Amino acid sequence: MTTPTTASTTPAPTTEFSEPADARRLERAADALAANGFTVEVLDDAAAARARVRELIPEGTTVFTGASETLRLSGIEEDINASGRYDAVRPRALAMDRATQGDEIRRMLASPDLVLGSVAAVTETGSLVVASASGSQLPAYSGGSRAIWIVGAQKLVPDLGAALRRVEEHALPLESARAQAAYGVPSAVNRLLVLNAEPFPGRGTVLLLREAIGF
Repeated sequence: MTTPTTASTTPAPTTEFSEPADARRLERAADALAANGFTVEVLDDAAAARARVRELIPEGTTVFTGASETLRLSGIEEDINASGRYDAVRPRALAMDRATQGDEIRRMLASPDLVLGSVAAVTETGSLVVASASGSQLPAYSGGSRAIWIVGAQKLVPDLGAALRRVEEHALPLESARAQAAYGVPSAVNRLLVLNAEPFPGRGTVLLLREAIGF
């Protein structure tokens, strides 16, 4: 979820989806994701993910960071957008005029060399679920670019039904509170993307963490 839309009332987040999954469930999800064509690494924590991202992305790569508390809290967002090591798309897009350069912004966001972000849920059957208010990250996520997703262990759920519940009952209230504070209006689930498999070997990488981080 990224840009908020019209004001609406959202419930408080549940506690059901906040506890990190155990090692057995993480390994089961990793195996399922790998069987579905994703490249998967199970890492201890956000610090390990931060170090691994630096290894995976060569300097000078054009990178778009999707709006993500996981990236912000881990320091990965700052590494990409403020370090000067990469051709960071988000700062350039934010500096442009949406009224006069909207088409150029959309093209930039849709086809970077690499898109980096997180997801709202990952299922033990090997699917990724992304919720968004604006949809700005979805073209690159769905296949337009190489992608890396960093996913906290609390986002693991049994199946797609539980993933959709996690979006509505847990991630949305937290993101709405963040958006209300930042923009003055809450967020909304205007678009949903479900990635059931990755047909292009090496395009999509999931860094699955053993700790909880993000929404």
